[in-house]
Amino acid sequence: MQRRMLLSVAATVAVALPLLAPAQTVDLAGVKYAPTLQLGGKTLLLNGAGIRYKVVFKVYTAGLYLGQRAATPAAVLAAPGPKRMHVVMLREINANELGKLFTRGMEDNASKADFSKSIPGTIRMSDIFSSRSKLVAGDSFSVDWLPGVGTTVLVNGQPQGAPIAEPEFFNALLNIWLGPKPADERLKDALLGKEIRPAGS
Repeated sequence: MQRRMLLSVAATVAVALPLLAPAQTVDLAGVKYAPTLQLGGKTLLLNGAGIRYKVVFKVYTAGLYLGQRAATPAAVLAAPGPKRMHVVMLREINANELGKLFTRGMEDNASKADFSKSIPGTIRMSDIFSSRSKLVAGDSFSVDWLPGVGTTVLVNGQPQGAPIAEPEFFNALLNIWLGPKPADERLKDALLGKEIRPAGS
């Protein structure tokens, strides 16, 4: 009985250790993701980061920041407080086309009822991307969620208009990467902290 209890404790520790590991900067194709950042007066932790591939081409890196680490999509969506999804381009891409891909990804990962609630925000996001001819390597955009404020889209660090108030929009956007039909399964795992790699790895 005592041996069984010790094994149970050991298994719990083994699961917990990755979450307790020292925070490190993550370097992906030369793009660095800091272990923490400040948003809305709170310290957010890098939950995971990875690369979006299209066939064999690296398209962009993405990093997810939360107030506390989460290992499942449900836990990420339910996590309280501010959140940030940060994307850095690794190659040139038509900005309008990227906006359409994001809209399609949101629609593919939501019921019709849920997607309809995020339509105002989806239209705003499409307008933001369609106003730019292209995104080039090194360009970045962030999507920030602040409770009581809404979702703010930033391109190269600059806010693009007023926050999107509908709370459904941010979760619908996250589901592009974390939903049942994610843009990239390996990237989904990375954002959930399953394949996070420190600098120099």
